[in-house]
Amino acid sequence: MIEPREVELKLICDAADLAGLHDWPRLAATGGCRKDLLESIYFDTPEQLLRKSGYVLRVRRTQSGYVQTVKAAGDGLIERREWEQSVAGGEPDRDALDVTPVAKLLGKRSKLAPLFSVSVERCSCLLRQGRSLIEVALDHGSIRKAETVEEADTLFISEIELELKDGSVAELFALAREIAALVPVRLGVESKAERGFTLIETRSAQGSRAEPVILSDTMTAAEAFRTIAHGCLRHLRINEEVLLERRCMDALHQARVAVRRLRSAMTLFGGILDDHQFETIKARLKDLPEPLGRARNLDILLSETLPAERSRHPEDLRLPNLEKHLESQRADAYAAVVQRLCSQEWRQFLLDLVAWINAGPWLSEGDRAGRDEPASRFAARALDKWSRRVRKRGRDLAALSPEDRHKVRIATKKLRYGTEFFASLYSGKKARKQREVFLSALSDLQDHLGRLNDIASSRELLESLTGPSADEASLLAARFAAAAKPEKTKKLLKRAETAHERLTESEPFWR
Repeated sequence: MIEPREVELKLICDAADLAGLHDWPRLAATGGCRKDLLESIYFDTPEQLLRKSGYVLRVRRTQSGYVQTVKAAGDGLIERREWEQSVAGGEPDRDALDVTPVAKLLGKRSKLAPLFSVSVERCSCLLRQGRSLIEVALDHGSIRKAETVEEADTLFISEIELELKDGSVAELFALAREIAALVPVRLGVESKAERGFTLIETRSAQGSRAEPVILSDTMTAAEAFRTIAHGCLRHLRINEEVLLERRCMDALHQARVAVRRLRSAMTLFGGILDDHQFETIKARLKDLPEPLGRARNLDILLSETLPAERSRHPEDLRLPNLEKHLESQRADAYAAVVQRLCSQEWRQFLLDLVAWINAGPWLSEGDRAGRDEPASRFAARALDKWSRRVRKRGRDLAALSPEDRHKVRIATKKLRYGTEFFASLYSGKKARKQREVFLSALSDLQDHLGRLNDIASSRELLESLTGPSADEASLLAARFAAAAKPEKTKKLLKRAETAHERLTESEPFWR
């Protein structure tokens, strides 16, 4: 049986901009939008069995009655599996659940309880975009914890949902670009359910690590790339939202990791992605996030390098002056990060990027055989290639120049990300054990080479503080703190060589 799927793109915006879209002539030309008040309650077991298994359950009350929906957790982008049925009331209907995957999970004894409610005023209509039919829904409302009226227990919603009813995904993105030209929008990657769970867990905004990538044996190489790329975009956008709210070192670091992971994925899959847009996409993905790098280097200076210097030389009164100067530099760097993330260029690029991933020329041009190759076969070849490269380039690390060590670090990073991307394709007990050994050595090698790179980056950054804004004491301290640290470098190189030896001796888990 073909599973039902929802093909949908979510855009988030400010409430005022959402209100302005109600006057958009294209919506008016449809004869007026349908208005509805949607009251949804999300249910789960006390231990959140459904959520942990990758599903959400809601019962929604509309003007025409109650609808029960089970949705599979997705990557927040483009499509998810869903099972929807009309039911008699506002409580979960167990008989209706019997035709969904959650029936076996729940059994007959599991109790379901309300966790949070979502109340949305929806204005929706159907638009023709080329040959496609797309439902446009403007949603404004709130998410509340169950049985509460406190504003502190509330999250507010302002978003646009574009659901493809018939036609092509490319035309769905064409409509998204048209809307983005009218009002500032951001790519949405979190469902209302995910935000509801965040609310009931009362988590503060903080950096989020990459979630595991789940690939299946039935996937093609092209499908694997899309899944991996969606995960990277989701990782980026979740941390971007934190940075737009407040300065957060971890969120900044994770946002940079997300970009690097996506760039690595594009390198790993480069052979099947090489269309006429590929080089432009890669260049923009490298250049646009550049302000994040300077802010991250200053974070490392202020949280690691400078405290270590102060500990070794507490009597040096120049270091507090340097710290004050660097704090000012960091404030400016974070301001530049927010300015970039708020720019129309950045917002538009993310839309262009997700459009290219899902409807770009690479899906029809070039290496069709490569795109259709089984993901597991493609992964094995890619891991073989990058493993050989790291093993060969990493020989005798101590004798390499800093530039050549940097090349080893980049190759190591790509191999590590590739290992994480493809891990779910090799889930046997033996493969898992081999992967743990391989990944441990790989992570240690990347970590030690990264610390060596941080030393070089810190030195370069401190040497750049020779402009008119830095006082004499700060400059003296900068030169002092930037002095070479041969003992530390020697130790890190020794550890990196040991990790490389472990990696060389480990068995490839993908064979």
